[in-house]
Amino acid sequence: MADHPDAPPFTYPETGATNREFPAGYHHFRLRRRIGTGRTLFESAAEEVLTYRMQRGTGIFGSASTPSAAPGTALTVRLGIGPLAITAPCRVVYVLNEPNRRGFAYGTLPGHPEIGEELFAVEYDPADDSVHGLIAAFSRPGTWYTRLGGPVTRLLQSYIAGKYVDAIRPA
Repeated sequence: MADHPDAPPFTYPETGATNREFPAGYHHFRLRRRIGTGRTLFESAAEEVLTYRMQRGTGIFGSASTPSAAPGTALTVRLGIGPLAITAPCRVVYVLNEPNRRGFAYGTLPGHPEIGEELFAVEYDPADDSVHGLIAAFSRPGTWYTRLGGPVTRLLQSYIAGKYVDAIRPA
């Protein structure tokens, strides 16, 4: 867990910034997409987000130290294909548990090809009964190959964010 003295440090100082104004010096990304309507959908989608369904649905989920997101949970995602895949370590920074907004954010740890934080959430709008999936991140390259990837890395981030939201969309 994060409080354990042997826990690796986050690779950036602005922990928790996906829940406030994003810091300067990073690429900022936000995707908010409607997935349907109703409080029942919101509740079920919130449970799916908190049990890593977004990551599992894209095929990049590696492992997590807890069955649902909690501050300090260590997790990995697997980026790439076959022998070219990279296991990217992360840790849950915070969990959202608001009446109309639920989810969690994780931050990068040493060994991750990016530096930054990403939020995975679902939002309910009582004004029109709509439910939205939300992905928000700030990041910058953490390795030579992600710097070299430049715009391709950003396109990949956008593509995967769409897949995250699709993973919690009702069939």
